[in-house]
Amino acid sequence: MSTAQHAALSFRSAVETDVPELVELVESAYRGDASRAGWTTEADYLDGQRTDPDGVRAVIAAPDGVLLVVERAGELVACCQLEHRDDHVYFGMFAVRPGLQGAGLGKEILAEAERRARETWGAKEMRMTVVHVREELIAYYVRRGYRRTGEMSPFPYGDERFGVPLRDDLSFELLVKSL
Repeated sequence: MSTAQHAALSFRSAVETDVPELVELVESAYRGDASRAGWTTEADYLDGQRTDPDGVRAVIAAPDGVLLVVERAGELVACCQLEHRDDHVYFGMFAVRPGLQGAGLGKEILAEAERRARETWGAKEMRMTVVHVREELIAYYVRRGYRRTGEMSPFPYGDERFGVPLRDDLSFELLVKSL
């Protein structure tokens, strides 16, 4: 492993000039053949886009949130969204470069996101939604203290901004962790 692969992660708020690289990162982690290099791919049940420049800009501009850019040795390696909502923080748009997945980066980034949720907003809970058929991904979060709630919300069928479903039974499950 090179020194860059062992370098510490740095975190900063995303800015407008990050948008193209962030869209590419999120797309590469979830859609198409490139996503199959990692384990977070959704390519088997969702086609089309995962996000677009307008979607990323909206997260960056959200008044009570932040899109964190995660860099290592000056290279963008991951991102995640934190959005303060009432008494909790919503965690979303989490993407790690496919070739870097499985090496502990996600665990480190998630811990930093939880720390920021507590310290920035005094949040008592972190919440996220995960496509319910992603058992391996849900198990990953459960191992990190998230609880399956069984509370489901519908997948936005017909809104191609979120992808083109390859099956008709998709929904999101709410996962919650006390902070």
